[in-house]
Amino acid sequence: MKHLCIGLLWLFSTLAFSQTEVWVSASGNDFNKGTKSEPLKSIDIAIRKVRDLRRVNDAAVNDDAIIYLTGGTYFLNSTLKLRSEDAGTENSMTIIKGVEDEKVVVSGGTSITGWKKLSKNVKGLSKIASKNVWVANIPIIDGTYLNFRQLWVNNKKAVRASNLDAAKLDRILGVDKQNRKLIVPNLKYNFSNIDDVEFVIHQWWAIANLKMQSIVKNKNGIELTFKEPASQVEFEHPWPAPFIDEKKEYNGNSAFYWVGAIELLDHAGEWYADFRNGLIYYWPRNGEDLKKDQVIVPVLESLVEVKGSLDAPVAYVKFENISFEHATWLRPSKVGHVPLQAGFYMEEAYSLSVPGTPDKAGLENQAWLGRQGAAFKIQNAHHIFVTNCVVKHVAATGIDIDTGVQNVEVIGNVFTDVGGTAIQAGFFGNSSFEAHLPYNPTDSREVVSNIRIANNIIQDATNEDWGCVGIGIGYAKNVSISHNDISEVNYSAISLGWGWTKTLNCMKNNIVEGNRIHKFAYQMYDVAGIYTLSAQPGTVIKENAIYDLMKAPYAHMPHHKQYIYLDEGSAYMRIENNWTEIDKFFCNANGPGNMWENNGVEVSETIKNNAGLEPKYQYLFDKLTDEKTK
Repeated sequence: MKHLCIGLLWLFSTLAFSQTEVWVSASGNDFNKGTKSEPLKSIDIAIRKVRDLRRVNDAAVNDDAIIYLTGGTYFLNSTLKLRSEDAGTENSMTIIKGVEDEKVVVSGGTSITGWKKLSKNVKGLSKIASKNVWVANIPIIDGTYLNFRQLWVNNKKAVRASNLDAAKLDRILGVDKQNRKLIVPNLKYNFSNIDDVEFVIHQWWAIANLKMQSIVKNKNGIELTFKEPASQVEFEHPWPAPFIDEKKEYNGNSAFYWVGAIELLDHAGEWYADFRNGLIYYWPRNGEDLKKDQVIVPVLESLVEVKGSLDAPVAYVKFENISFEHATWLRPSKVGHVPLQAGFYMEEAYSLSVPGTPDKAGLENQAWLGRQGAAFKIQNAHHIFVTNCVVKHVAATGIDIDTGVQNVEVIGNVFTDVGGTAIQAGFFGNSSFEAHLPYNPTDSREVVSNIRIANNIIQDATNEDWGCVGIGIGYAKNVSISHNDISEVNYSAISLGWGWTKTLNCMKNNIVEGNRIHKFAYQMYDVAGIYTLSAQPGTVIKENAIYDLMKAPYAHMPHHKQYIYLDEGSAYMRIENNWTEIDKFFCNANGPGNMWENNGVEVSETIKNNAGLEPKYQYLFDKLTDEKTK
């Protein structure tokens, strides 16, 4: 037995020294060797295999350890997790790579099959819808019907049943904070089950998703109450809150719409899920055939999590040529969603009875925040690289670079159909750190730094939470955001900074340079192509091209939109040589040391033309087209 053990150890050691490639195929087998001719089936098993090689003899992997994914779709059963033990080195990186010129999809979704044309009347469904709707069973996951908020048919996002119309939305009539009620006009719908119904309200620069508690008619209209805990936050927090245009000098009161009820399913491309009885209803678009078309709903909130600890970070990991798709985020369905700004939801928030804090004498509100879910999460890590990848069909954040992260590159990727913020980095407060406090931790390892976000296309982000942004940076330093192409976002394209404070903090030396920003501010106001908060010494905003500032139809102050906007506490920044189609800039309650030079329509055409993707990355536009049509 002793000789056998020695022989096996020698064999494994020999394999370890020679094997630096692990191959995976969607049609492989996890009992295979992991070679090109005998690939594994599961990505997590391949990660484990590389982990074991490093554990047994870290020197065994002298070259990069590459996990090759061959073309196909890899449906995940759980989040892919890279831990401290998966860390590579500068000379021996861990690389997860799609084979060149092959389409590799890592999906957190599942297919819905067995569709049939509806053959009976269903309560709440109109006669015309009944003639067009198809029905299928909702998948059972872990013994219960799967909950979801998105659905895709042949790679195209379907619409959760609602009365949202680009040109018309009703407006609230009044707010009763003491009794936690909103007053709205008479309903056009008779909801058969209000537990299905979600109320979405436009609140200045954010939206709120509220679950219904009661709908009661009175002489003034309809009184609405909402389920806790979101109801308390909604009526106690002062900013942003529902707006009442008492003086009739703006664009009216806050707008709202309904979503989620079967009564709202009245157009092709819409769907409704009956989670009590496990049935999903969908009205196909022209040309769709549910007997053969692929229908996918999301299951997992996170597809990839790269997470170590401050003392043992994950390091030197690269992702390349992979499409990350189909991630969910269910908090709005479970408890509601009331954000402060940029999608960060308030766990507790209220007006101060006596305004003022040690940092800010005039502060009238406090808020403790939670962070949206993300398809791709990085925390306590360094030297992580994401290149030539796609992030699409995700419910909330695309890539989230959380605390304890340094030296990350997100370069040459495509982000499309993102429900929240496409790329996010830094600290934004949490349930134990109030959002308006300056952040400067004693352990400098916590601070996100040396992040490069360059030559990415971000198109169609913020399509679930309108108040999110294209790229959002909180408390972080030495962040470079350069030569990205950002369009079709509902709020600001780039948001830089957090805290609303003039006090010096950990933020400094951030660069926003050469970005092409267009078609932004579709729905929200108090918005900008580039928006900043708080003191950031050494920060430079230069040579960006910003145009196609949209006209938000629901904003009560639609004129309050800018190309560059330095908001509360912004200080010690230089803003120069940015081309905009008109001269429209704004500063609000800034700190000292900001310098503006040569911005606006007179800036050189060369600067305008050089903004956006650099020549090497122009191929990404073709990649985007492919991703939106296949």
